[in-house]
Amino acid sequence: MKPVGPIPAGYAAVDGELAIAGRKASEIVDEAGSTPLFVYSRELIEARVQKLRDALPERIRLNYAIKANSFAPVLQHVSQIVDGLDIASGGELEMVRGIGYDLTRVSFAGPGKRDVELEAAIAAGVVLNLESENEARRALAIGEKQGVAPRLAIRVNPDFELKGSGMKMGGGAKPFGVDAARVPALAREIVDAGCDWRGLHIFTGSQALSAEAVIDMQAKVLDCAHRIASEAGVPLPKLNMGGGFGIPYFAGDEPLDLDAVGEALERELASLPDTLAAAELFVELGRYIVGEAGVYLTRIVDRKESYGETYLVTDGGLHHQLAASGNFGTVVRRNYPVAIATRFDAEPVEEANVVGCLCTPLDRLADKAHLPRAEIGYLVAVFCAGAYGASASPSAFLGQGPAAEVLI
Repeated sequence: MKPVGPIPAGYAAVDGELAIAGRKASEIVDEAGSTPLFVYSRELIEARVQKLRDALPERIRLNYAIKANSFAPVLQHVSQIVDGLDIASGGELEMVRGIGYDLTRVSFAGPGKRDVELEAAIAAGVVLNLESENEARRALAIGEKQGVAPRLAIRVNPDFELKGSGMKMGGGAKPFGVDAARVPALAREIVDAGCDWRGLHIFTGSQALSAEAVIDMQAKVLDCAHRIASEAGVPLPKLNMGGGFGIPYFAGDEPLDLDAVGEALERELASLPDTLAAAELFVELGRYIVGEAGVYLTRIVDRKESYGETYLVTDGGLHHQLAASGNFGTVVRRNYPVAIATRFDAEPVEEANVVGCLCTPLDRLADKAHLPRAEIGYLVAVFCAGAYGASASPSAFLGQGPAAEVLI
């Protein structure tokens, strides 16, 4: 048997069944009308943001990276309890515009911004996190054409990385950002050109569970920003320190010690150099805010045996949960937190494979998992589905289409 990942805190059983925000999974599905279904909890999102507020220094502001989950009701809700939003495309700009958000509180990163995206962002007052010298000059030219001073920051590719991160976004040759050694000259160039200078964005990696690694990264980010500001000789109005805070997905994973991160950051802020004394300091998070607040519910449509193994075939699959299937950057496939939602408090009695409805052997939601006996019609819950589920899965594959989503 292969273990399943740890079910996040905040979920319980009601009448033996999984409850989300106090409501039974079957009732939520009946109200929505069908499965597969993503269910997101307002209560858990709010609790996570409050936990961040309590643990991090008061000076630290929170940005939400909407690529984690851009479902409009979730985006609307999160936007009201954080300090800013981060986008990565013109399409995401329109999503943010659609909820009536103040676009001057939005920053835009991404290494391949098209001119039409730059034009829309500059006209809207969005801060551009520049990824290259060429992008900087294109943005300045567009600003001159529009008759406005573009709001520009520089994304830095530092000479270090976030140790143990799931995806490394900085350190060494990368498509992201401007190498740290070249940033001071570019900063002086764009300030001299009359832009609205908005500082630096230093994002080094994602999905780190080690507090020691995050603490080390944050100290290096602050030092890197200080060195750049000193060499450039320009004030630093804002520093986006990136994020990288991970959540437990797999057996053996331990939650990030957020209190330790906050205490270490408090010590760093107590002795900041003059170059950073007046800067607005932001942490940018997506998965950490919404990941554990989401559950993917899918219904068993068949139960079958093959060469002595049990298969629970569901109406969902990797087209909605690419990461849970092990096909979103995972080197060795391991089981996400998975449960039989219909018998959430029942003891496991059998080994079963939970698979999706697609005609590919890649469509697996749990391998050789120890689960309660499940029958056709039962609901399966995949946890940690609030981030990079619906927003990062190939829903058009085989014409299946997207899953429904609800915020409760």
